[in-house]
Amino acid sequence: MLLGLVVGASLGTLAHFVAPGAAWVENVVSWITAPIGTIFLRLLSMLVIPLVVPALALGVASLGDLRKLGRLGLRFLLYTVAVSGIAVALGVALVEIIGPGRGMDPETVAKLRASSAAIVQAPSPLAGRSGSEFFVQLVPSNPVAALASGDMLAVMVFSLLLGIGLAAVRTDAARRLEDSLQGLYDVVMWLLAMVIQLAPIGVACLLFTTTARLGYEVLGELAAYVGVVVGALAIHMLVTYSASVRWLGDMNPLDFFRAVRPAMLTAFSTASSNATLPTALLVAENELRLPPHVSRFVLTIGSTANQNGTALFEGVTVLFLAQLYGVDLALSQQFVVVGVCVLGGVGTAGVPAGSIPVIAMILGMVGIPPEAIGLILGVDRFLDMCRTTVNVTGDLAAAVVVARGEVAHPNPEPG
Repeated sequence: MLLGLVVGASLGTLAHFVAPGAAWVENVVSWITAPIGTIFLRLLSMLVIPLVVPALALGVASLGDLRKLGRLGLRFLLYTVAVSGIAVALGVALVEIIGPGRGMDPETVAKLRASSAAIVQAPSPLAGRSGSEFFVQLVPSNPVAALASGDMLAVMVFSLLLGIGLAAVRTDAARRLEDSLQGLYDVVMWLLAMVIQLAPIGVACLLFTTTARLGYEVLGELAAYVGVVVGALAIHMLVTYSASVRWLGDMNPLDFFRAVRPAMLTAFSTASSNATLPTALLVAENELRLPPHVSRFVLTIGSTANQNGTALFEGVTVLFLAQLYGVDLALSQQFVVVGVCVLGGVGTAGVPAGSIPVIAMILGMVGIPPEAIGLILGVDRFLDMCRTTVNVTGDLAAAVVVARGEVAHPNPEPG
């Protein structure tokens, strides 16, 4: 993807300055790079609903019998929601304070909006919703209609309720439905992997299209964006996790980070929470000395359902692109973005680039052009490595916190 970014941006910038406004450049954009980039984005968008529905439902269902999980599941759920909310709020606050997407002149912003007109946009599902109506419409009267219309908030609520039902109903038929959802999830993940293989070409075409029309100025904003993401991730890991481990887990933060180094290195090199899970389990039991039933429960579920770094990254990315494209998000919409990113941290696949479809979905929800995601794909691999490190470290911190509660209850319910 980084190579696609460099090649596409370099060739596009060269074409912009060597032949500004030339007919052949516009023909290349209109007939080659723009269509290829659009197809890549449509492939990502195609997989959003088939990915989000089973991922959220299975993430909740995998908790097991909700009546038997008791305090173990409740502590983990409350901790995950609270820390993910802190992560997204931190990222959103830094974006608002630093404004990495601001600074472009109005003419460039106008060109960005014009370049987005080639892709037809559906109205933002948030448009026209206010007050009690917003909360009422979170619950779909017809889930099939919500799926068809792309009302992702309603789809997420339905998926969460479906997962709760699967966890509560322990019949053979319910298990077959869970197996079917797992099969759908596996197939969609395979398709997503195939689409991601095409990402370098898609990124090159998207960046060529953008820079050929706008020049290199838009790329300068990426440096500030990367700085905000990495800075927010570092603050969250070093401050939030240290505080939670110290005050909620009764462990010295230095001892914690010293113990989890193997998992952090594995996460950074693989950019996959799922691939790091075996190493994290070994670290939890051999280095942190956590009860096996706690570490296995928290880390297995956490590899999908406790992705604080991903939630933070999604929030920063959406607000950065909103600033860059001049889309003014009201405070209520920013709160919705925070909430959806927290849910996105639950439903995001723990694999490299697993958050890309979720970001594409959120962009459409708030009325940001979907092709805007092409601007950040070139640097996403590095950011993916960073946020996966935060995700895995957060899972281990959660295991420490939940394990402390188990010490206070010597006869824990089975997880």
